[in-house]
Amino acid sequence: MVLESTTYPGTTDGELRAVLEAGSGLQAGRDFHLAFSPEREDPGNPKSRVSDIPKIVGGLTPQCAARAVALYSRAIKTVVPVSSCRAAEATKLLENIFRSINIALVNELKVVYAAMGIDIWEVIAAAKTKPFGFMPFYPGPGLGGHCIPLDPFYLTWKAREFGQHTRFIELAGEINTAMPQYVVSRTADALNSRKKALNGSRILILGLAYKADVDDDRESASYHLLDLFKEKGAAVSYCDPHIPVIRPSREHGHWAGVRSVAWTRKSVAKFDAVVIATSHQAINYQQLADWAPCIVDTRNALAAIKTKPHQLWKA
Repeated sequence: MVLESTTYPGTTDGELRAVLEAGSGLQAGRDFHLAFSPEREDPGNPKSRVSDIPKIVGGLTPQCAARAVALYSRAIKTVVPVSSCRAAEATKLLENIFRSINIALVNELKVVYAAMGIDIWEVIAAAKTKPFGFMPFYPGPGLGGHCIPLDPFYLTWKAREFGQHTRFIELAGEINTAMPQYVVSRTADALNSRKKALNGSRILILGLAYKADVDDDRESASYHLLDLFKEKGAAVSYCDPHIPVIRPSREHGHWAGVRSVAWTRKSVAKFDAVVIATSHQAINYQQLADWAPCIVDTRNALAAIKTKPHQLWKA
């Protein structure tokens, strides 16, 4: 038995082991093998192949680990054994926490630098020319997906059992969660510059998926934008070539059945502002610049596109 779902350290050799052993008369490590091997995927990357991504494996016993390594080695080129299930669980959490914290850092710097008249995207592009000691992360309208917004807090919860506090994780969560509010504020500024109020304006969210070139809308920041703009009195719609209609969900059931706006000059031009929340490659951004009167870009999608004076705002 191998668990792959991201979880807090102790799940596999604690809760899962107890469930599997209860009432069965079997003992993990003696009658069956038990291991943890976290899933690693790169959605939206056509060059990513599961067989090329190193696989972390931690077993309840050395024998459990050896059997799990043998299993995955049949399909994965590189299998990396660690000392225990808990070490493997902690490895996956570190990977996701690393991303959450570094995204929060550039999101915070985006706001700070914008106040100084500095473009965070230009700064990141310059910084990543350093061949050592720097890894680029990019800001956005907030976190999305079923991993990064949620997984770090598994450790936050578990750490309290040991009297520990995860200040970096919680601060990163606060910063990333605040990004949709910042985008709405920047959109209001953009509209004000055109002598329009947010209340009563027509807003188009471009991109509902949490990440470019996928149809996964779980935990997408775009839903927070839809809610916030609606609360401010705006008439808000979305356009996403990968998500033609919003599917029913527990978190965003009130948007279920809403359909993506057609990608035409007539449809796009009627909106007072278009907010780029996800930079899908399927979108023709030159057409967007030609059609939309006001654009708020959270992804630097229009970096190479010629726009009109005062048409483009970054958020």
